[in-house]
Amino acid sequence: MIAEARTNPSAFTKLYRWHYDCIFRYCAHRLLERHAAEDVTSAVFLKVVENLESFNGDEQQFRNWLYIIATNEVNNHLRHSARRNGLLERFREPPGQETGDCRASTEESAQKLTLLKQAMLTLKPRYQTIITLRFFENMKLTEIAEVLGASPGTVRSQLARALAKLRKKLAPLQKEV
Repeated sequence: MIAEARTNPSAFTKLYRWHYDCIFRYCAHRLLERHAAEDVTSAVFLKVVENLESFNGDEQQFRNWLYIIATNEVNNHLRHSARRNGLLERFREPPGQETGDCRASTEESAQKLTLLKQAMLTLKPRYQTIITLRFFENMKLTEIAEVLGASPGTVRSQLARALAKLRKKLAPLQKEV
C-alpha cells in the first residue's frame, strides 16, 4: 500500500486514515493541547507527503517513520513557541469547581493530573517522548528504540531515568495535595 500511495491519492488517503488517530493521540499527549496537536499532526502528514518518495520500508518501518517525524515536529513546536511556559502557568491554576457527591474526588484527580502534566513538561523532550510512547501509546521498548534510533537497552535506561526524575519532581508536590 505504501508503494501505491506514492502515485495513488486514494491509497495515501487510506494510509492517512489508518495512522492519523495514533499520531494525533501521540501529539496530544506530548503537547497537552488539542489545537496544537492538530497543527503538528497536519505538519507530520505534510512532511510524509513531501518525503514519501524517499521512504523505503515495510508497514512497521512506515509506522516508526511517522513517529520519528511526529517526535521531531512536536519537539520543534515546543522549542519554537512560548506555549510551554503558557501551559505551565495555566496548569498552576486551580481546577474548575464540580458539583455533586464526587466533587472532592474529581478535584483531587484533577489536581493530580495537573501535577503530573507540570512534572512531565519539566523533563527533557527525549524523556517526554519515551514516557509518552511507552505509557500512552503502549509501545514496547524495542519499538521505541526503532523510533528513536537507539538500542532497547538505552531506551530502558533512559525510561528508568525519566521515571526517577518524574517521581522526584512529584514527591514534594504530592505532599501538598
